[in-house]
Amino acid sequence: MTIFHGYDGTALHYERFGDGAPLVAVPGGPGMDSRYLGTLGGLDAHRRLIRLDPRGCGRSAAPVDRASCAFGAQAADVEALREHLGAERVDLLGHSAGALTAQRYAAEFPHRVRSLVLVTPVGRAAREPDRAELAAIRAARSAEPWYPDAAEADVLLAGGAGDPAELVRRITPFFWGRWDGTARAAAFDPEPVPAAPWMRDAFYAGSDEAGGRPVPAPVLVVAGGRDGMIGTAPARLAAALHPRARLAVLPEVGHRPWVEAPVEFTALVREFLDQP
Repeated sequence: MTIFHGYDGTALHYERFGDGAPLVAVPGGPGMDSRYLGTLGGLDAHRRLIRLDPRGCGRSAAPVDRASCAFGAQAADVEALREHLGAERVDLLGHSAGALTAQRYAAEFPHRVRSLVLVTPVGRAAREPDRAELAAIRAARSAEPWYPDAAEADVLLAGGAGDPAELVRRITPFFWGRWDGTARAAAFDPEPVPAAPWMRDAFYAGSDEAGGRPVPAPVLVVAGGRDGMIGTAPARLAAALHPRARLAVLPEVGHRPWVEAPVEFTALVREFLDQP
């Protein structure tokens, strides 16, 4: 187990894979154990992949002050990790909700970020889905055999009826471009530590509905065209915010493109990271 200490002394866990320049990966959820990221489709073959468990997540300690789990506050933990690694600058990747922490860090510590990769981000400084787009993405799957059960669970979840954990499990197929054996294995892996029930509210405290801060570094934004969890609208907003951003929409994948299209995803990210 590899431990460093966050900005307030909280013991935080990370793992290293591969060799080369560091690529720090911040998981989503919020509250997800970073093991679900795997090696991000094999990026560890090209970079030293640093996979962080944020405070209160996975194998990292829960802080005394839950307010310190807000995504804006966690930018200071990324800086503490960079210092611990002894790296002058890092490439930084944020997935889903983790993209909020990554963008905040890149805005507050621009001289420490060589480049930024946002994978199916939830938004710029808050969750920013387009509900009409999400409805259209989900409705396009209506001919698939799992759809009636998932659609029913979606209605119950929106109405506050039933067990939320079970209902989220039932709507999980919406989050994948193809609901096949690979997706099922990745979605329902029992190994990772579950998110704390208080994490979501703590993480999104301080969200800025007006938008985030532009990042001066080069930015790659990756969206899944069939992502029924967050859609492509937040990725488009993020790409429009950052002046040196490039948007790539992978049309047949959902919320975890490195699982469904590992070769395409890895080639895309590697080409971006290899730019001088």
